[in-house]
Amino acid sequence: MANEYADLGTLKRQLSLDDTDDSRDALLEQALTAASRSIDKATGRRFWLDGSPVQRVYRPQGRTVCEDDGLALLVDDIGSVSGLIVETGSAASWSTLTDWEALPDNALADGRPITGLLRSGSWGTGTNRVRITARFGWPAVPDEIVQATLIQANRLFKRKDSPEGVTGSAEWGVVRLSRRDPDVWNLIEPYVLPGFG
Repeated sequence: MANEYADLGTLKRQLSLDDTDDSRDALLEQALTAASRSIDKATGRRFWLDGSPVQRVYRPQGRTVCEDDGLALLVDDIGSVSGLIVETGSAASWSTLTDWEALPDNALADGRPITGLLRSGSWGTGTNRVRITARFGWPAVPDEIVQATLIQANRLFKRKDSPEGVTGSAEWGVVRLSRRDPDVWNLIEPYVLPGFG
């Protein structure tokens, strides 16, 4: 599995496929992977959680926002506080910080990621960086993302039967497929990072 947001069994049930056909299953899995990665690209984020903490380094300049009670450093989605370490410094020397708060308030309890770290003091000056060790991603895949993945994977799987982006029937005639499925977009739009989409 490559961090797909829906599973093969559910997709097969939606398509009313209950047999085992390894070559078709491979195409369905490929469609699930492509649908999941296209949602990542459209939203500017990923909804799977790292299995273990990893390090990322941030330059505070241009990533901080003034809040009423301090300076917030905007970070990539953090889906767990397990193993979370925040340090400031440079490649030669790092100092651990403990005087920070996660933003938004109660994010993880609400099933959403931490997207900022608030501090009453500065995040550093000049060549200082902020190094964060965390499990990045989302605490769990939102239901809307699962459904959007299933719709898009279904569409991608059936695309093999619509050459040139055209489909149709004797009853309805020829129909050109739209570039973006409106149902998929409606499901993922609330999760799009500002500046994406």
